Amino acid sequence: MEHYVIIGNGTAAVSCIEGIRSIDGESPIAVISGERYPAYCRPLISYALEGKASPGSMSQRPADFYEKNGCKVLYGKKAVGIDPEKKTVTLDDGTGLPYTKLCVAAGSSPFVPPMTGLETVEKKFSFMTLDDMLALDAAVGEDSRVLIVGAGLIGLKCAEGLAERVGSLTVCDLAPRVLSSILDEEGAALMQEKLEEHGISFLLGDTADRFEKSRAVMKSGKTVDFDILVLAVGVRANTALVKDIGGAVNRGIVVDSRMRTSIPDVYAAGDCAEGFDNSTGTSRVLAILPNARLQGECAGVNMAGGERTFENAVPLNAVGFFGLHSLTAGSAPEGCEIWEERGPGRIRRLCTKDGFLTGFALIGCEERAGIYTSLIRERIPLDTLDFELLKHSATTAAFSYGERRKEFGGAS
Repeated sequence: MEHYVIIGNGTAAVSCIEGIRSIDGESPIAVISGERYPAYCRPLISYALEGKASPGSMSQRPADFYEKNGCKVLYGKKAVGIDPEKKTVTLDDGTGLPYTKLCVAAGSSPFVPPMTGLETVEKKFSFMTLDDMLALDAAVGEDSRVLIVGAGLIGLKCAEGLAERVGSLTVCDLAPRVLSSILDEEGAALMQEKLEEHGISFLLGDTADRFEKSRAVMKSGKTVDFDILVLAVGVRANTALVKDIGGAVNRGIVVDSRMRTSIPDVYAAGDCAEGFDNSTGTSRVLAILPNARLQGECAGVNMAGGERTFENAVPLNAVGFFGLHSLTAGSAPEGCEIWEERGPGRIRRLCTKDGFLTGFALIGCEERAGIYTSLIRERIPLDTLDFELLKHSATTAAFSYGERRKEFGGAS
């Protein structure tokens, strides 16, 4: 009988449990959860902050999920070390947990660069966990002046959640535009305009250089007075557990197509893992929920002795602010051809190279784009379908009947 241990309790972890149970219905599973809650959907914390969701409605699985799957969850515990010779995981209370197969699904943590005077700020917060949200929720009031450092996805979702609740809200970022890792200049401008309509101010190409209690001095010399500071500069994959035992680590824990690390019987999945990006042909961390789910399930199946590979990940980002939605996937490699269609408040852009779709961006377009994502993920040649039709609508009608049956189960 196996003894499975999973470090982490997010999307990758619960998917790993399901992968294991699809093969092995009996062996015990232990889950080490640093947080004190069942797995929840992290993107919803901004909606909870806004008052549109409750913490109880954010669970990823039914309340009896762990019990039905024979899992023992160690809530509020952290893994601090792995001994690959003895096959044990050491917890922060000093106890050891034996394993035969281990999955590291430890996620990522906020990255806060050194900032002069940060220790003088009384009310400062991150915005990655439910506890972060609850602490921030308790601290803000209708007259609060909020400064958010970071105009990426985390910072802007926090801003959306607070916009109608506080006196003033300023977002700063050294990048020249919002969501700089996801959107180009034009797409970012549309998103920024929508956010500004709701009273959010921006200082872009500028960021906090030092703090003097409740005042931020920017690199430009400008000053911003605040009561609440949110640090959303970036995140880093939690790789230390594998790195400390000599495992291969770059920006994330290096895994193969079966989610195996370089350490025998140790797997990794989710935001801490570095896998193959099918859109660029390179290995990198793709810290997005769909990949965490697929990686976790793949790891679980293989841990239990099954056969599963996952080697067609693509970067995919679906974001929305105050009703304006953006969906981007893949990449725009050098030398690609770009087709674009524009309208008021909307952009549709497709990138192709060597006869394949490599990436797309849909901003303000009210449609699902799973077909475009499949074209990138599966590398389907564009000359096998009606790409002219697909340029204007993500429809299965662009495929032949045979391809529809193969790719979409006969959808019409």
